[in-house]
Amino acid sequence: MPKKPANTIAISEFKATCLAVLERVRRTGTPIVVTRRGQPVAEVVPPSLASTGDAWLGSMRSTATIAGDLVAPTSDADEWEVLRS
Repeated sequence: MPKKPANTIAISEFKATCLAVLERVRRTGTPIVVTRRGQPVAEVVPPSLASTGDAWLGSMRSTATIAGDLVAPTSDADEWEVLRS
């Protein structure tokens, strides 16, 4: 995907309209370069796909299987000293 050309904005204007600028970058995907006296000082870019992608929680859903009883001891109680009465 080709990168869109960046717009520029003076730092004083960015300070006054920060939230609107951030929303515009998110909505349009076009980066904005913040300048001070004509010199770039920062670039506001939209988030990458990796940072906005699917949530990692639940991403491995349906990838494991349960084999056997999860709460039963793994072996006979006689084999474990701590389980002996």
